Amino acid sequence: MYDFPMNFRLGCAVWSYKGWVGDFYPAGSRAAEFLRLYSQRLTTVEGNTTFYAVPNADTVARWAAETPLGFKFCLKLPRDITHQGLLEPHIPDALSFISRMQDLGDRLGPIFAQLPPRYSPDAIDDLTIFLNALREKASLALEVRHPDWFQEPYASQLTALLQPLGIGRVLLDSRPIYNAPDDPQIHSERRKPQLPVEFSVTAPFSLIRFISHPTWEMNQLFLEEWVSFVDRALRQETQIYFFVHCPTEERSPHNARCFQELLMQRRVSVPPLPWNDLQQSHQLSLF
Repeated sequence: MYDFPMNFRLGCAVWSYKGWVGDFYPAGSRAAEFLRLYSQRLTTVEGNTTFYAVPNADTVARWAAETPLGFKFCLKLPRDITHQGLLEPHIPDALSFISRMQDLGDRLGPIFAQLPPRYSPDAIDDLTIFLNALREKASLALEVRHPDWFQEPYASQLTALLQPLGIGRVLLDSRPIYNAPDDPQIHSERRKPQLPVEFSVTAPFSLIRFISHPTWEMNQLFLEEWVSFVDRALRQETQIYFFVHCPTEERSPHNARCFQELLMQRRVSVPPLPWNDLQQSHQLSLF
């Protein structure tokens, strides 16, 4: 259990990355230990795994058992639901997925739907039906990727749809990897979208996905904006889930921790990372 109020949670996209062993995870750590070790360091995870496959009930129960009270999974709806054209035909599957994930109990954070670039504002009626069918079953967030959603009048139409339903808009920021002299995605299998950044809040929570550059200094200018955003949001009692990605996955936890330190330097009222307590305990044990 985390011994502090959790109005701000910080995490990465995954927990099962073997390249973190010897750095983020202790040397010799086994894959079966990764989730427990992750939740001793960071306070939320995006859980990208559910986009590709729905875990069985035993797996979900294990996830809950291996994480402390206060930890949150922000899981992605499976691509078999969100990436097959219209959403309405997949409402039963979405409800079934939500029901399965509710076995996480108080470890379940907002579930989010990431729509493909081809899903345009022309489908807003379909989107309205889909979101209305799900909104009372779970805390929901939505990520849109068709560029028209970021232009008027569609941006305002989307806000007008989400706000009354209490559904969050996922805020994606990929500027660091597109405003650098190098291309950090050169070896990536899938490139992140390059879209305008939204800073709108449409729910009692906000879910931010920050695509960081492997070199910390390339992120600072953009993270200063997020420091101001987080400060304002927390003063308005908005829950924040902030996820740090990186094309070089080895750097994701480091960049997340640097953002935490930046928030604290700017005196934003965020809870401490359990990662810091873990290191302090380790240092004390050496004496």
